[in-house]
Amino acid sequence: MIFWRVKSLDSIMATAKKKCLHRSLGVWQLTLLGIGAIIGTGIFVLTAEAAQKAGPGMMISFIIAGFVCAVAALCYSELSSMVPVSGSAYTYSYAVLGELIAWMVGWALILEYSVAAGAVAVGWSGYFVGLLNNSLLGIEIPFVLANGPYAGGIINLPAVVICLLVTGLLIIGTRESATFNAVLVAVKIVALIAFTILALPVINMDHFHPFLPLGTSGVVAAAASIFFAYVGFDAVSTAAEETKDPQRSLPIALVGSLLICTLFYLLIAVAVVGAAGAQPLINAAGEGFIPGSIEMAEQCKLLAAQGQQPVVCSQEALAHVLREIGWVKVGNLIGLAAFLALPSVVLMMLFGQTRIFFVMSRDGLLPDGLSKIHPRFKTPYIVTLVTGSFVTVSAAFLPVGKLANISNSGTLFAFLIVALSVMILRIKDKNRTRPFKTPAIWLMGPLAIGGCIILFLFLPTDAQLVFPIWTGIGLIFYFLYGYRRSHVLLGIDTPSGGENLIEPIRSLVDCDEKNRVGDK
Repeated sequence: MIFWRVKSLDSIMATAKKKCLHRSLGVWQLTLLGIGAIIGTGIFVLTAEAAQKAGPGMMISFIIAGFVCAVAALCYSELSSMVPVSGSAYTYSYAVLGELIAWMVGWALILEYSVAAGAVAVGWSGYFVGLLNNSLLGIEIPFVLANGPYAGGIINLPAVVICLLVTGLLIIGTRESATFNAVLVAVKIVALIAFTILALPVINMDHFHPFLPLGTSGVVAAAASIFFAYVGFDAVSTAAEETKDPQRSLPIALVGSLLICTLFYLLIAVAVVGAAGAQPLINAAGEGFIPGSIEMAEQCKLLAAQGQQPVVCSQEALAHVLREIGWVKVGNLIGLAAFLALPSVVLMMLFGQTRIFFVMSRDGLLPDGLSKIHPRFKTPYIVTLVTGSFVTVSAAFLPVGKLANISNSGTLFAFLIVALSVMILRIKDKNRTRPFKTPAIWLMGPLAIGGCIILFLFLPTDAQLVFPIWTGIGLIFYFLYGYRRSHVLLGIDTPSGGENLIEPIRSLVDCDEKNRVGDK
């Protein structure tokens, strides 16, 4: 039965032993990797969309989304410490729920990383356009060339350009070092600290009323969208094979990066609402305009013609708030920080995508040709081209909010499966060593699953529909190709029944020994 074609933890570790990666990342580097992946378009751009859905109540939205991610992170921590190999939720589900579910999770992760990269590119475009317009050069890119059809434009040209550049860099072989990533993370953190220091002192309490202009449903809907602002901490688990002392480092980095970012997000939400106001635009029927819609874009154009630009209309919310309260030059610097740092997030998302493809190909579920290495640049250029093309097209024609919601649908499914896997393993393999145990798993697990389901139900209908359609396409591909070429089916890299639970530990020791030799 293909549903239960399981690749045991022993098999996973044995496979990783044959193609293990160099372990060079410590706790701080992993934590910075997580912060770098989390802080991006979500907080720099989606703050405006959250305000349109929930008004000042978006502060509660940040807490709801952060809580769901926190309980999911605790589940991730247990599995990543037990199975410190690449592949993230795909690998974990393969060991617990079987190949078919693992394929669906891997396919969902493709949706998460690829579409998320497109969303970040669109977010970068907004800051790029705003930076040019507010610079001494005063260059203004035509509206129709800086927005897709959903926002009343033709194509988001800046987003296309940055996607093509990042794809080209990945093919050539340009990659982030830990030091380079740390510098970019520092740029983003300094920008966010500067924003809160300047905006918090000018808070006007009148801006917090009405606190829930569109009711509690608007708050949950905003949480479903702003969930994207937290996505990225799971990228830490994809670096498991490159981590020193992963059993200790991974849980600390996963939870630590999430807590640091949650604190930043709450401070920024309070600062945005208090300094500039965050009331949604409401139509004649008393309902909020749908973010990213043509109607919303037309209303924002009308207000701009009258000399008004509320936060909900801004594509560069944080920079816009600072300009509104008189810090024009610092606002431009915030825009510059986003301009410099966000492309690195696109790079990380595309790079993370290649990791997922690599592991799925290693298991025989995807063609080896996808991971074909360029003879000169020594990079998986075919899969990079395929992924880059998909990302470019999505960024060219879809607004950031729709891309974020589509990405969220795949991410929520992956998180749900991880939580379910932890609980099942507690029953099926309760004697296995767990360097980190999720506290109160029978409370945390159901909370994570329930939270993911609720947020999914509050996503826009089109985002909900994309997920089953995307999953259906993936299942067709699986039954046409992966089902018959699975290494588990063919008995490749599968330990015999006589092997015991010491083998995974030996695999790690062998890999660590190779790494020590490599360091010398």
